[in-house]
Amino acid sequence: MYTFAFFGSDEFSIIVLQELLKNNFIPTFCITQPDRPQGRKLVLTPTPLKKFCFENNIDVHTPENLELFFKDIKQDFDFFAVASYGKIISQAIIDIPKKGFLNVHPSLLPLYRGASPIETVILNNELETGVTIMLMDAKMDHGPILLQQKQVFSSWTESKKITHDMLAQLGGTLLTQTIKGYLTGQILPQEQNHSMATYTKIIKKSDGLIKLSDIDHKTYLKYLAFTPWPGLYFFVEKQNKQIRIKIESAHFNTQKGFVIDTVIPEGKKSMTFDSFKNGYLS
Repeated sequence: MYTFAFFGSDEFSIIVLQELLKNNFIPTFCITQPDRPQGRKLVLTPTPLKKFCFENNIDVHTPENLELFFKDIKQDFDFFAVASYGKIISQAIIDIPKKGFLNVHPSLLPLYRGASPIETVILNNELETGVTIMLMDAKMDHGPILLQQKQVFSSWTESKKITHDMLAQLGGTLLTQTIKGYLTGQILPQEQNHSMATYTKIIKKSDGLIKLSDIDHKTYLKYLAFTPWPGLYFFVEKQNKQIRIKIESAHFNTQKGFVIDTVIPEGKKSMTFDSFKNGYLS
């Protein structure tokens, strides 16, 4: 059996790791980001992957500095694997394992390199996407492709989480196939066509801001792409104060456009949009 370390942080990486475990690919240990302050009270919180590792008796480490961490590791590794780790990995770390660093990326590279490929295909209303397993190099999503599979959707009606989980499952399946094929010489790296590369941006909380008058299909796609995070929201003025209103649920109607169903006003509980209009807009 192969010796490897797995790098990840969020739910995407958990789904990929679960698929590896099902196929008896058990990492020597996992690497995830250090605990970070979260919420209004800034409670120090572990990543979802760290929680998963604790619950499943998998050795997990949270180094701030990967170079210092691996300096003390004397073990040889066949490969490393990464899925949604969220930190830049230097060439010095990429060079450690004998067969390189396998990266699970939820797009058909070279399309949609970067931090938000799933959100971007939804925002662009592109129904064809997929997952790529690539060999990492020092540039972002730039390395040679090992395995790739297309995923076609009939329409965008589900939130990002549904798409995210589906692509993560596909990514885990492709990663297990890649390990079996690449490490035995049956799968060979193929350089990307870099002239075809497109890039995505880091999604910020401010990207979820809309106007209440925004009711076109693009707004619905934005709602799907940004649910559950950063979410859509708008502001209304009441008693000379700007109040932030989070859109909790919505749908698209071919006659009416983007229809808001429920909202959460700042400091309040969930309510129907009709109740909100009566209390805030009348």
